[in-house]
Amino acid sequence: MSHIYIFSPSSAVRDKAAFKRGVKRLQAQGHQVDIDADALSSSMRFAGDDETRLNAITRAAASGADIAMISRGGYGLTRLLTQLPYKAIAKAIDKGTQFVGLSDFTAFQLAVYAKTQRITWQGPALGEDFGPEHEPDDIMQACFDDLCLEQGEGTGWRFPADELTKPVKVNNADLWGGNLAVLTSLLGTPYFPTVKGGVLFLEDVGEHPYKVERMLTQLFNAGVLQQQKAIVFGQFTAYKLVSHDKGFKLKTVIDRLRLQLKIPVLTGLPFGHVPTKVLLPIGAKVDLATEGRDAFLVWGHI
Repeated sequence: MSHIYIFSPSSAVRDKAAFKRGVKRLQAQGHQVDIDADALSSSMRFAGDDETRLNAITRAAASGADIAMISRGGYGLTRLLTQLPYKAIAKAIDKGTQFVGLSDFTAFQLAVYAKTQRITWQGPALGEDFGPEHEPDDIMQACFDDLCLEQGEGTGWRFPADELTKPVKVNNADLWGGNLAVLTSLLGTPYFPTVKGGVLFLEDVGEHPYKVERMLTQLFNAGVLQQQKAIVFGQFTAYKLVSHDKGFKLKTVIDRLRLQLKIPVLTGLPFGHVPTKVLLPIGAKVDLATEGRDAFLVWGHI
């Protein structure tokens, strides 16, 4: 099976029991799991100070592992972008190391894409996805297994029953995106990829729909959304509507965006801060097509 290197580039691991369960689960699946020396370090809210976490990223790049997976997200990577060892990271990817994570890791992945044009994977984190007391989600596990075996070449999903769209066909587009709040925070910096004609996927957690709309409006006013071939919404979770919303909800935001854009805006992608998540290659060329309620995203062999 695979050689997996676990490191903590963002927030400190708070649920150490989940961390240990995740390691044991991966080992039980036959993987060789190496744990970075500072994976459980803590400094304020971070997994060690900035230098500690930079050193952890450098060790992950030098590990020779098949997969370098984050322990968790949180916050901290935007503090490090000016100092990331981009050449070492690119070299590691060229030699076969797949960097995997989500949430705050979006900052690392978009910066690496902007600076090196290398592919990284939005996917599971150790504690969140392999560490729960229950068994890992079957779909997430199957997608992760495909990555380990170098077999995954695409994914598919079904739209919500109340959503009918015109047939969509997009070819040879750059796939990019991730956590909406993190992505938006990079706008106007050298770490925000310049992608025209791409497929942009988005997810978030704990963000009220009005905040989602505010971030999308910023991306729209900056001309980012109009330059894409399609926008794909993953899962937006763990927010709470209030009485004075008076019907304003996430669907309101998406419907408004569809009126603003002339490109397809799709929903239902099984990705985000949820157990059922696919793995998505940031920077890969993809084809996107829909048929009825079914959507297909294909990137071929990477």
